[in-house]
Amino acid sequence: MNNELLLILSILFIYTCVVLFYRFLGKTGLYCWTVLATIAANIEVLIVVDAFGMEQTLGNILFASTFLVTDILSETEGRQSANKAVLIGIITSSVFILISQSWLLYTPNDNDWAAPAIASVFSNTPRLMLSSIIVYAIVQAFDVFAYHTIWAKTTMLCKDSQKFLWLRNNGSTLTSQFFNTFLYTFAAFWGIYELKTLMNIVLSGYVIFIFTSLLDTPAVYIARKLSIHQKENVSPKSSPLL
Repeated sequence: MNNELLLILSILFIYTCVVLFYRFLGKTGLYCWTVLATIAANIEVLIVVDAFGMEQTLGNILFASTFLVTDILSETEGRQSANKAVLIGIITSSVFILISQSWLLYTPNDNDWAAPAIASVFSNTPRLMLSSIIVYAIVQAFDVFAYHTIWAKTTMLCKDSQKFLWLRNNGSTLTSQFFNTFLYTFAAFWGIYELKTLMNIVLSGYVIFIFTSLLDTPAVYIARKLSIHQKENVSPKSSPLL
């Protein structure tokens, strides 16, 4: 199976999982997904592949799904819930760095076979993951801010808070993803690659994020519909008998 097909299937699978987590577990499910995606993306980003004529790192789709999570939470649960997901992502990454780095402090047994492989992966991650945490905190907080700012402006203009979901979803995410791609690339790889290479990474990374951001719009619409349906089906508590 080629890389292009795998990436397309990954987008469909990951975005479907986000919606299903919300469908069956509510906002708690989206918090759980944030933990899963944050840890997995920070490991997967170490893998470099060729796809669609570009050299790119993996982890982009998983990381993009965390923006989908905050957009769904912003739309259905409110700004406070979206900011909580951002905080969960920051704490998760920070704790994972400490745990993964502690593994490298142990002296392996003579019969151990896994330690060299683990060391080769996680000995290279502190700078990448520290950069990821800082950039994640900045761009996710901006994403939530931009989402609600666009929402307030469109509501004021058209007097309908339900309209222009596609605009607040894509407007906030595309802007945030540009900042994310630029800041993370330079924070993680400055001094490792030449400026021209860094700019190529930014360009290819952002092109990928454009597609992942546009493709997550249907998922936000589905999540909003699920939220409305669930709220309509919640029966009011029966009044106590007098």
